[in-house]
Order: sequence, then structure tokens, then C-alpha cells
Amino acid sequence: MRRRSLVVAGCCSLLGCTALDPHAYDPAAQRRLRDDAVGECARLFALIDHRIDAEGTRDAQSPRVPGFPHLRVDRVLASLATAATVAAGDGPATPWYGALAQLDTADRAIELANTGGTTTATVEALAACRQTLSHADQEQLAKLQAVADVPDDYSTMLRALGLYPLTRYLFAAGIEHWRQETLATFAAQAVGTTSGPQRVRYVPEPLPESLPAIRDLPQLGLPSVAGPALAELVVRHAPRLEIETAGDADRPGALVWQPDGAGGERLAVATAVPVLYVRGGHAQVAGRWLLQLSYTAWFSERPPARAPDLLAGRFDGLLWRVTLAEDGDALVYDTIHPCGCYHLFFPGERLRARARPAGIDEGLFAPQTLPAPMANERVVLRLAAGTHYLQQVVVEAAAAVGGVRLALRDDDELRSLPLPRAGRRSAFAADGLLPGSERSERFFFWPMGVRSAGQMRQWGRHATAFFGRRHFDDPALLDRYFERLP
Repeated sequence: MRRRSLVVAGCCSLLGCTALDPHAYDPAAQRRLRDDAVGECARLFALIDHRIDAEGTRDAQSPRVPGFPHLRVDRVLASLATAATVAAGDGPATPWYGALAQLDTADRAIELANTGGTTTATVEALAACRQTLSHADQEQLAKLQAVADVPDDYSTMLRALGLYPLTRYLFAAGIEHWRQETLATFAAQAVGTTSGPQRVRYVPEPLPESLPAIRDLPQLGLPSVAGPALAELVVRHAPRLEIETAGDADRPGALVWQPDGAGGERLAVATAVPVLYVRGGHAQVAGRWLLQLSYTAWFSERPPARAPDLLAGRFDGLLWRVTLAEDGDALVYDTIHPCGCYHLFFPGERLRARARPAGIDEGLFAPQTLPAPMANERVVLRLAAGTHYLQQVVVEAAAAVGGVRLALRDDDELRSLPLPRAGRRSAFAADGLLPGSERSERFFFWPMGVRSAGQMRQWGRHATAFFGRRHFDDPALLDRYFERLP
């Protein structure tokens, strides 16, 4: 029986048969054939999607749910799919389902704004159709929960072609070499034995220019904060920067579209107004959902340190994240560059590292511990010139003065930036990559399965390990490496 099933499955795969695959059934395709309100709404969403794709304004941050194009999902919502069944017994009319619909509403508004705008009638029609389709989804909850997932950001095909089971050990040796260099840098900074270009200090503004939206799902355990309380947390945990400055490439700025001199536009980093972009999120630690705040500084380039330099290229940055305990204090910090590279952890005294599991990924790398700063203290990040590598993290009194002001802005602004003449466009392409930030290392690192390794990426698209599989926005990431102390 098992052999016959395999033969049938193989024949179907060759002939295009999909009936045996429960994930292959497409409710949206079936609905578009209907001659009723559900069919009209399914066709409307298909028409809008065609327009967005034709204009090249698709946003990659939260993918559409297969078969349910009126819904979108991220890794937090995907992890809550099972809990959604237990939390309510009335089908899609749940907070979880509502969050999927709200995510599509927000993301689709960004995509349509980048196409040149849309009419009020279209917005109203889409809203009415979401309501109509939500009723049709009543009988599809099990299917929806099965497919509401975020695709892996690793390519299994590339790993197969690159003989990953063998070549990964070569890359693992390179990763270990980088770790030893990083430990040496942190040790040298701790004893003050380093020298380099003069450091420029940057201090966040006392009030954010704009605040990120924090998802509100208390029924499913997600803590929510907004308004003055969120502003206070954003300012309190915003890092100060001390950057070795050898040139303009070491000055943080805002991502903007500028004229390219040939009638088009070119993405650039405007350093006249230094900016720290802020994003909210959630992680699950020891069964509890906790609030996260992420801060990103962008630089115009990583200049070559030598010729050739495989890691050099346009655009660079640093993403610093703090996971907050229930009392608002920092529980753990971690950081990457916007390429997903150089993932470092900085645990506090309330966490203990787990024993390293065998064969999962590169594992925990924590070059420094960092007890939670008190309310009257601030974190300071010391960055190297050129590479923008993190060299040390220190804590100073909040009252310490001096430094260039950093504006705090919502990270989602980067998804719809004004163009010089008219219209809007995302800083990121439809595949979630930052155009123009390609690195030559991609020609050598592809066997690890990371597409265009070294290129800057949009939130939600950060694969952070070459050895194994790891995503920066995985809400279970911290639980993989740490256990919480009583």
C-alpha cells in the first residue's frame, strides 16, 4: 500500500495533479469562479494584486497567506495559529484572524500608495470584501491555520547544489575565526588598549518623531503598549552611539530617494539629519510573551578595507534589539547588521545560556554580558570605522551630555518614502532586498543557502546563520538559547 501511494504521488507530481496535497487546494482560485458576492470579492483582490505586482510595489515584510490573499502573516502570528483554535470556538471571528486581516489592510495600503495611490471607493470596497470573505472563511479555519506560515529564507536547492553537508564545515571554520577576532576586539576595548579614528557621539532625541505600532492581542498573550508609555520605553532603551569616524561613510542618516542626475531616482543616506529607526515586536521566553524594541542605524556604505574586499559595498547599518521583561527592564540584547550578518547576544543576569544543542545552527555567541541598566542609565554602543562592527557595549548615566542628536522614527516609514518629483516608493524591492547593496561575497557564500549573502534586507527577511537555519524575527529564537532564572 505504501509503495502504491508513492507511485501515485510521483505520477501526480509529473502530471500536475495536486488533489493529494492538502496544501495545494487554493480557496481563492475556487472562489474566483463563483457567481456571487464571494466571487466578486475574490476577483477584486486578484485584480488589485495584479496591479501591485505589475507596478513592482509588492512589500515582502509579511507574505500573503496562500489561498487567502486578503490575509497576511508574520512569524509571530504564525506561531499563534494553534493557540487561536483554543482561544475561541467561533471560527475565523477570532483576534488571531482579525490580526491577519489587519496586517493585509496595512500592508496593502502601503503597496497601493506606492503604485500612485488609490481611490476612497477602492479602499471601501476592499474593506467590505474582507468582511464578506471572513464569512466565507468560517469553514476554512483548519486549512487557514495549516497554511498561515512564513516561508523559510534559506534555499534548500542552493544548499543541495553547493554540497552543504560538506561545505558547511569550511564556513563554520570561518565563523569561528570571526568570533575569535570579535572576542579579542571586545577584550581590547575593555582595557582601553585600542586606537583608531576619533569617535563621534550620537544621543537620541528626548521625544520620538514617530512611534511604531505595537500589535494588540492580549487574548493571545501579546503585551501591548502605546502612547506616552511606549514613547517612554522607546527613549529609555534607545542606544547612544559612539562611532569611530574616518569619513562620511561612518555618519548615520536617513534613507531617502534623491535625483540620480539622469531623470530617475537613487536611494541614498542623508546624513544631515541623523536617524535611528524604531520597530516594535514580540518574543516568547519561558512561555511568556515579551515586548521587543529594535533600533536601526543606516550608513551610506561599507568602504573597502583592501582590494579586493568582498564585504564592501553601498549601504551598511547596525540593528540593535532589546527584549524587555514585564517590568520594562532589559532582559537581553542582540544585534545584527541589516544583511542578517554578525549576530551577537548580550544576556543580562536574569537569563542563563542553555547547553548547546548539536547540529542546529551556529549557536549562541555572546561576547559580553550586560546587566539591565537602571532607569537613570543608558546603553552606549561603540562602533568601528568602515565596518561598523560593534566593539563594546557600555552603560552610562542618562544625564551624561554631549553628542549629535539622533531623531527617532518609525521603521515602517522606509516602506513608503517620497520620491523627489512625485509619488512614493519603498526603500526595498519586492523580494525584500535593498537594491544597490549587493556584495561580492554572494558569489562565494551561496552554498549556505542564503540568497545574495551580504545584501541589506527588509525586516522579516533576515536569515542570521550560515550554518543551520535561524531568523532574526523568530519569536522562539531566545528560548532556543536561554532559560529564564527564577
